[in-house]
Amino acid sequence: MTVIHVPGSKSVTARALFLAAAADGISTLVRPLSSDDTEGFAEGLGRLGYDVAKEADRWHIEGRPAGPAATEADVYCRDGATTARFLPTLVAAAASGTYRFDASAQMRRRPLAPLTEALRTLGVELHHEAAQGHHPLRIAASGIKGGELTLDAGESSQYLTALLMLGPLTAEGLRITVTDLVSAPYIEITLAMMRSFGVEVTRDGNVFTVPPGGYRATSYAVEPDASTASYFFAAAALTSHEVTVPGLGKDALQGDLRFVDVLRRMGAEVRSTQEATTVRSSGTLSGLTVNMRDISDTMPTLAALAPFASGPVRIEDVGNTRVKECDRLEACAENLRRMGITVRTGPDWIEIHPGTPRPTEIATHGDHRIVMSFAVAGLRVPGITYDDPGCVRKTFPRFHEAFAGFAELTNR
Repeated sequence: MTVIHVPGSKSVTARALFLAAAADGISTLVRPLSSDDTEGFAEGLGRLGYDVAKEADRWHIEGRPAGPAATEADVYCRDGATTARFLPTLVAAAASGTYRFDASAQMRRRPLAPLTEALRTLGVELHHEAAQGHHPLRIAASGIKGGELTLDAGESSQYLTALLMLGPLTAEGLRITVTDLVSAPYIEITLAMMRSFGVEVTRDGNVFTVPPGGYRATSYAVEPDASTASYFFAAAALTSHEVTVPGLGKDALQGDLRFVDVLRRMGAEVRSTQEATTVRSSGTLSGLTVNMRDISDTMPTLAALAPFASGPVRIEDVGNTRVKECDRLEACAENLRRMGITVRTGPDWIEIHPGTPRPTEIATHGDHRIVMSFAVAGLRVPGITYDDPGCVRKTFPRFHEAFAGFAELTNR
């Protein structure tokens, strides 16, 4: 058995940074993810005047319920979608201040309109400096009264998360009616974390009611990243090895841990305890048709594993992956075809047929998940390379070293 210690969750770390910054008192994040995305988020908080002190495995954030200490700031969000969507929402509730946000060319291409239109509905004065619905963005904050919203979160659940976390910072709270929602398990993460910081959101179907009153500081332990764990679980299923990831057990917050249920359907053995999840396999995997709408960040992991199954693998309802760091659905299809694999695609689905992949240079499109997913295929296809291997710094700077260590174990 191989025990893999996966870095902290990017999604959880980003939410914890927002909640800690908004809380009354000093919060401590235990084992937060340290990567380009989360470092960028913490740097953004610093630019806004929040005090963030870092130790090896603990970050201490002094919250400011009234809003940023800085009344003017220019914040660069790098490639981070959570940074680029959460930080403008955090400052929107400030009593006064003018804040500008910009991001990388990759992040500038990603949509923002449903969130900024919702903020405008709440009375926030904001301006898109270039393309409407995209960064760069300027906000003139003057506080938010609150009220009712209707939101389409069919492109990204992050829009809803940002507004839910904003709710306690408004004078009267928020009532949000959601017309469409993708990646719903991420909202469960948000609600659970808000509860840990002292706020209980009421949910009635697709209506979320968020009370005013603010957050209280706390010490919060960050789970290992379930999306990152998917690469090692898939590797176990492919190589007839057994992999255990501690810290991701039955009560884990992250919906992407459901990826192991997909592996189970393909023939792998999965065991979950309160403390850990283990996957092992004989190496024989069946094809399947699976809806991955709620765990779409793991779609590329399955796509890279799919050629080694005994039958076709069809992944459905993942249209939102076309507006991630890149068009992930098309990027997976492109690279699989370059490997000699038969692939069919539609607006929100991909079908991958069994085959014998040949080595190629993976076109990463600067997307960390494309690199890490095709590293799984590389366990069976020596000679795979990447045009931008370093883009894994976004969420797992030491990924290549960690995965090479696992590959060495499988070859013994």
